[in-house]
Amino acid sequence: MIGPALFARLTTLASSLVLLSGIAILWRHSLQAYIRSFARQSFFIVLAIVVVALHDGDAPLYLVAAMVFALKVVFIPRVLRRVQRHVGADREVRPYVNTPVSLAIAGALTLVAYAVAEPVVALSPAPTRGGIPLALAVVFVGLFILVSRKSALTQIVGFLVLENGVALLAVLATSGVPLIVELGVFLDVLLGFLVMQVFVYRIRETFDTINVDRLRDLRQ
Repeated sequence: MIGPALFARLTTLASSLVLLSGIAILWRHSLQAYIRSFARQSFFIVLAIVVVALHDGDAPLYLVAAMVFALKVVFIPRVLRRVQRHVGADREVRPYVNTPVSLAIAGALTLVAYAVAEPVVALSPAPTRGGIPLALAVVFVGLFILVSRKSALTQIVGFLVLENGVALLAVLATSGVPLIVELGVFLDVLLGFLVMQVFVYRIRETFDTINVDRLRDLRQ
């Protein structure tokens, strides 16, 4: 068992590292760096789940942590690297929002997350409440990555970051969700990821690029 004070500090630290890993994606332009940042972020989520499992003595959470590690730290990054090699993409070229502005917006979104989560944090007796605004900020940052980048592969990473934020929020707000719910979420994420992988291949074959702004050509 972990004491409440140490538990609160550890979950807040893990949440901070998850958020920083998401913001790091906005700072870089290499698709390989995006994939590494996502894998690192997912690993920090695994650590957060393990900490909650240790504190609560919840054995099923260890299985959830193992599943997250297998899916998001090992399997999905490996598939993303294979997709990157297949389509021949290496860098995010000319995103809709440049790096300095993206970082400033990420900071603003973090402040918004704190403002939105303040009533929940004030009323919650949970020792994990300090990480709730950070988890919500991860959701906002993932959504921003999704809408501010042109590469379909980067948008997939943005979707996965957003989902990581939702997963972290669920773990912190409820001290873990039922295993059957987690299994359903994992299957949804895996199915969505595989479908998006197919779309990346089709965009590449049709337009000889994975920049989604070329999809405007379909209007003509």
